[in-house]
Amino acid sequence: MTDERLGDALPAIVAALPRGSGIVFRHYATPARERRALFAQLRRIARARGHVLLVAGPWLRGADGVHGRRVRGGGRIATRPVHSRRELIAAERAGVDAVFASPAFATRSHPGGDVLGPVGFGLLVRDHRVPVIALGGMNAARARRLAAFGIAGWAAIDAWTVSPGG
Repeated sequence: MTDERLGDALPAIVAALPRGSGIVFRHYATPARERRALFAQLRRIARARGHVLLVAGPWLRGADGVHGRRVRGGGRIATRPVHSRRELIAAERAGVDAVFASPAFATRSHPGGDVLGPVGFGLLVRDHRVPVIALGGMNAARARRLAAFGIAGWAAIDAWTVSPGG
Protein backbone atom coordinates (compact mmCIF):
# COMPACT_ATOMS: atom_id res chain seq x y z
CA MET A 1 0.00 0.00 0.00
CA THR A 2 1.30 3.44 -0.80
CA ASP A 3 0.51 6.83 0.59
CA GLU A 4 2.14 10.18 1.06
CA ARG A 5 3.88 9.12 4.31
CA LEU A 6 6.39 7.10 2.29
CA GLY A 7 7.68 10.32 0.69
CA ASP A 8 10.65 10.28 -1.64
CA ALA A 9 11.65 6.79 -0.44
CA LEU A 10 8.72 5.17 -2.29
CA PRO A 11 10.52 4.31 -5.58
CA ALA A 12 13.38 2.65 -3.66
CA ILE A 13 10.88 0.78 -1.47
CA VAL A 14 9.04 -0.54 -4.55
CA ALA A 15 12.33 -1.54 -6.19
CA ALA A 16 13.34 -3.45 -3.03
CA LEU A 17 10.11 -5.47 -2.74
CA PRO A 18 10.42 -9.17 -3.46
CA ARG A 19 10.02 -9.93 -7.18
CA GLY A 20 6.36 -10.40 -8.10
CA SER A 21 4.94 -8.35 -5.21
CA GLY A 22 1.72 -6.40 -5.47
CA ILE A 23 1.38 -2.67 -4.97
CA VAL A 24 -1.80 -0.71 -4.30
CA PHE A 25 -1.14 2.87 -5.36
CA ARG A 26 -3.24 5.22 -3.25
CA HIS A 27 -1.76 8.72 -2.90
CA TYR A 28 -5.19 10.30 -2.57
CA ALA A 29 -3.90 13.69 -1.40
CA THR A 30 -1.29 14.13 -4.12
CA PRO A 31 -2.23 16.67 -6.80
CA ALA A 32 -3.32 15.00 -10.07
CA ARG A 33 -0.28 15.89 -12.19
CA GLU A 34 2.19 14.78 -9.53
CA ARG A 35 0.11 11.65 -8.87
CA ARG A 36 0.26 10.64 -12.54
CA ALA A 37 4.02 11.27 -12.71
CA LEU A 38 4.69 9.24 -9.55
CA PHE A 39 2.47 6.43 -10.80
CA ALA A 40 4.35 6.34 -14.13
CA GLN A 41 7.66 6.13 -12.26
CA LEU A 42 6.39 3.28 -10.08
CA ARG A 43 4.89 1.53 -13.12
CA ARG A 44 8.33 1.41 -14.77
CA ILE A 45 9.84 -0.12 -11.61
CA ALA A 46 6.92 -2.52 -11.21
CA ARG A 47 7.25 -3.79 -14.78
CA ALA A 48 10.99 -4.35 -14.38
CA ARG A 49 10.46 -6.25 -11.11
CA GLY A 50 7.42 -8.28 -12.19
CA HIS A 51 5.13 -6.55 -9.69
CA VAL A 52 1.36 -6.18 -10.01
CA LEU A 53 0.31 -2.54 -9.76
CA LEU A 54 -3.25 -1.69 -8.72
CA VAL A 55 -4.72 1.76 -8.36
CA ALA A 56 -7.12 3.01 -5.70
CA GLY A 57 -9.02 6.20 -6.40
CA PRO A 58 -9.10 7.74 -9.88
CA TRP A 59 -8.04 5.37 -12.69
CA LEU A 60 -4.52 5.72 -14.03
CA ARG A 61 -3.48 4.35 -17.41
CA GLY A 62 -1.22 1.34 -17.14
CA ALA A 63 -2.60 -0.10 -13.90
CA ASP A 64 -3.07 -3.86 -13.75
CA GLY A 65 -6.34 -3.38 -11.89
CA VAL A 66 -8.22 -1.54 -9.19
CA HIS A 67 -8.59 -1.61 -5.43
CA GLY A 68 -11.87 -0.76 -3.75
CA ARG A 69 -14.22 -0.60 -6.71
CA ARG A 70 -15.58 -2.54 -9.66
CA VAL A 71 -13.62 -3.35 -12.79
CA ARG A 72 -15.22 -2.90 -16.17
CA GLY A 73 -13.74 -5.35 -18.66
CA GLY A 74 -10.19 -5.66 -19.85
CA GLY A 75 -9.29 -8.62 -17.63
CA ARG A 76 -8.08 -6.30 -14.89
CA ILE A 77 -7.52 -7.44 -11.31
CA ALA A 78 -9.99 -6.24 -8.66
CA THR A 79 -9.45 -6.21 -4.92
CA ARG A 80 -11.50 -4.83 -2.04
CA PRO A 81 -10.91 -3.99 1.60
CA VAL A 82 -13.04 -5.98 4.05
CA HIS A 83 -13.59 -5.36 7.75
CA SER A 84 -16.53 -7.70 8.45
CA ARG A 85 -17.99 -11.02 7.35
CA ARG A 86 -20.73 -9.13 5.51
CA GLU A 87 -18.14 -7.21 3.48
CA LEU A 88 -16.15 -10.39 2.79
CA ILE A 89 -19.23 -12.21 1.49
CA ALA A 90 -20.22 -9.20 -0.64
CA ALA A 91 -16.71 -9.04 -2.13
CA GLU A 92 -16.78 -12.76 -2.94
CA ARG A 93 -20.19 -12.39 -4.60
CA ALA A 94 -18.90 -9.43 -6.61
CA GLY A 95 -16.19 -11.66 -8.04
CA VAL A 96 -13.11 -9.87 -6.75
CA ASP A 97 -9.75 -11.52 -7.20
CA ALA A 98 -8.60 -10.93 -3.59
CA VAL A 99 -9.52 -9.06 -0.42
CA PHE A 100 -7.51 -7.06 2.07
CA ALA A 101 -8.80 -8.03 5.55
CA SER A 102 -8.15 -5.37 8.14
CA PRO A 103 -7.21 -4.07 10.57
CA ALA A 104 -5.42 -7.20 11.71
CA PHE A 105 -3.39 -5.29 14.33
CA ALA A 106 -3.08 -1.73 15.61
CA THR A 107 -1.95 0.63 12.89
CA ARG A 108 -0.74 4.20 12.63
CA SER A 109 -3.12 4.65 9.68
CA HIS A 110 -6.07 4.46 12.09
CA PRO A 111 -4.75 5.33 15.56
CA GLY A 112 -6.95 4.13 18.40
CA GLY A 113 -9.23 2.22 16.04
CA ASP A 114 -10.67 -1.21 16.71
CA VAL A 115 -8.44 -4.11 15.67
CA LEU A 116 -9.26 -7.71 14.87
CA GLY A 117 -6.27 -9.38 16.51
CA PRO A 118 -5.44 -12.98 15.54
CA VAL A 119 -8.71 -14.47 16.83
CA GLY A 120 -10.95 -11.84 15.24
CA PHE A 121 -8.96 -12.05 12.03
CA GLY A 122 -9.44 -15.82 11.94
CA LEU A 123 -13.18 -15.46 12.51
CA LEU A 124 -13.45 -12.85 9.77
CA VAL A 125 -11.70 -14.92 7.11
CA ARG A 126 -12.91 -18.41 8.04
CA ASP A 127 -14.11 -20.37 5.02
CA HIS A 128 -12.95 -17.66 2.62
CA ARG A 129 -13.30 -18.36 -1.10
CA VAL A 130 -10.94 -15.70 -2.43
CA PRO A 131 -7.32 -15.00 -1.53
CA VAL A 132 -7.01 -12.98 1.68
CA ILE A 133 -4.27 -10.42 2.19
CA ALA A 134 -3.75 -9.31 5.80
CA LEU A 135 -3.54 -5.56 6.37
CA GLY A 136 -3.20 -3.29 9.37
CA GLY A 137 -0.10 -3.17 11.54
CA MET A 138 1.46 -5.93 9.49
CA ASN A 139 5.07 -7.02 9.25
CA ALA A 140 6.73 -10.36 8.47
CA ALA A 141 6.48 -11.65 12.06
CA ARG A 142 2.79 -10.84 12.29
CA ALA A 143 2.17 -12.44 8.90
CA ARG A 144 3.66 -15.67 10.27
CA ARG A 145 1.18 -15.45 13.18
CA LEU A 146 -1.71 -15.30 10.70
CA ALA A 147 -0.38 -17.94 8.29
CA ALA A 148 -2.59 -20.65 9.82
CA PHE A 149 -5.63 -18.78 8.48
CA GLY A 150 -4.50 -19.38 4.91
CA ILE A 151 -3.55 -15.83 4.03
CA ALA A 152 -2.21 -15.30 0.54
CA GLY A 153 0.06 -12.52 1.73
CA TRP A 154 0.26 -9.34 3.73
CA ALA A 155 0.31 -5.63 2.97
CA ALA A 156 1.75 -2.69 4.82
CA ILE A 157 2.81 0.91 4.73
CA ASP A 158 4.80 1.49 7.89
CA ALA A 159 6.57 -1.88 7.76
CA TRP A 160 8.71 -0.44 4.96
CA THR A 161 9.75 2.64 6.91
CA VAL A 162 9.64 1.73 10.61
CA SER A 163 12.47 -0.25 12.13
CA PRO A 164 11.61 -3.67 13.62
CA GLY A 165 10.03 -3.23 17.03
CA GLY A 166 9.60 0.50 16.30
